[in-house]
Amino acid sequence: MRDRIVLNRTEQRRAIVLAHLESGALVNREAASVLGLSERQVQRLHRAYREQGVAALAHGNRGRTAHNLLDPAVAERLLDLAREKYRGFNHQHLTEMLAEEEGILLSRPTVRRILLEAGLTSPRPRRAPKHRRRRDRAPQEGFMLQLDASRHDWLEGRGPYLSLVGGIDDATGKVPWACFRDQEDAQGYFLLMRETVVRHGIPMSAYADRHSIFFQGKEAKLEKLSLEEQLAGRREPTQFGRLLNELGVQLIHALSPQAKGRIERLWGTFQDRLASELRLAGASTADQANQVLWRFLPKHNRRFSVAAQDTRPAWVEWEKGRSLDELFCFKYQRTVLNDNTVRFEEHLIDLPPGPRRRSLAGTRVEVHERFDGVIAVFLNGVCIATKVLAEAPKALRTRQQHRLAKRQAPPRPRPTPEPPRPLAAPYKPPPNHPWRRRILAETPAKPANP
Repeated sequence: MRDRIVLNRTEQRRAIVLAHLESGALVNREAASVLGLSERQVQRLHRAYREQGVAALAHGNRGRTAHNLLDPAVAERLLDLAREKYRGFNHQHLTEMLAEEEGILLSRPTVRRILLEAGLTSPRPRRAPKHRRRRDRAPQEGFMLQLDASRHDWLEGRGPYLSLVGGIDDATGKVPWACFRDQEDAQGYFLLMRETVVRHGIPMSAYADRHSIFFQGKEAKLEKLSLEEQLAGRREPTQFGRLLNELGVQLIHALSPQAKGRIERLWGTFQDRLASELRLAGASTADQANQVLWRFLPKHNRRFSVAAQDTRPAWVEWEKGRSLDELFCFKYQRTVLNDNTVRFEEHLIDLPPGPRRRSLAGTRVEVHERFDGVIAVFLNGVCIATKVLAEAPKALRTRQQHRLAKRQAPPRPRPTPEPPRPLAAPYKPPPNHPWRRRILAETPAKPANP
């Protein structure tokens, strides 16, 4: 028995017009005008209608399996991967990982449709867009580098909380380098700037917030400044600010997080995609997280970077023969002691005699604290002594600026105060004490009557 054919509205309308054409109520020209077809197409439909009847008006592919229909086994494997191996990946990231790692080539709408039908929504909800005016990008790559750090549970409970220190080029959106640190510190930004200089060059400007690593505070509070700062009428730059000054990089302070929105949006992307990559790799320490991060950055830059308005880069090439260690380190001013030594924290550095074996006592020198465990002493830009520590510190913290004006000798330990003596009980005289005797006043004798 022939299956019943269900026509849509367009096909039903054609059947009515062709029935009038068959009865002679209409001619081909009139039928073509009503149906919006050419007379030749009407003649073809009329001929098929005479031979097959109403069934000729149904589309030929009706009831057939589409050639591009997704294999149910592939859809089932996609769901298994989304629930287990790639759990927590958003739809776009999952589509890319399926193509790169699993060889499953599907479009994002297809992946999204399959996941939504199975009840798997995207882990990152999308907020309704708000109207705001975005600042134009810098014209050239290397013209501005936005700097920031993101404190987040990157390891999702598998390890400690970490701070991701990184930067983004304002013109192209490329991330030149980044690293995980236990805390947001100056050494992390020093490492970031050093790798950026080695890999790309020196940027023209840096855009950062008003963190104490970049900004010491208002210049108006002169009563809290050292004597040298009060004479200059401004605060001395921080260690990172001093580095940017020596590199010739202009530091621009952002007054709000929205002002540096490009790197803020970068952290949102990283907290989604990079966190998923860390989960997939099973990273549980900062070193493991850095290895995953450095493999992730080239892939991220290929996916999200854009072309700059001006193709000529603005990076300034690092001078050949210039030592990186003399610049990328913490620098402090110290005074040479009477025995021609420099004390830096708990370290004592012996200095060679000066010209004509003169003593350097009382001379101001510059101490470089390098990240590889070397302390170098410089006089007038020349290294005169170094000391290699037995073990390089894992993390360095900048010293307080107000300590530079203090005496270099270590403070003497204060003597431990003696415990207070217990108070003596009040003295209680014995019963036979003279204080307890009754004093009787003697009455003078009366003179006798004459």
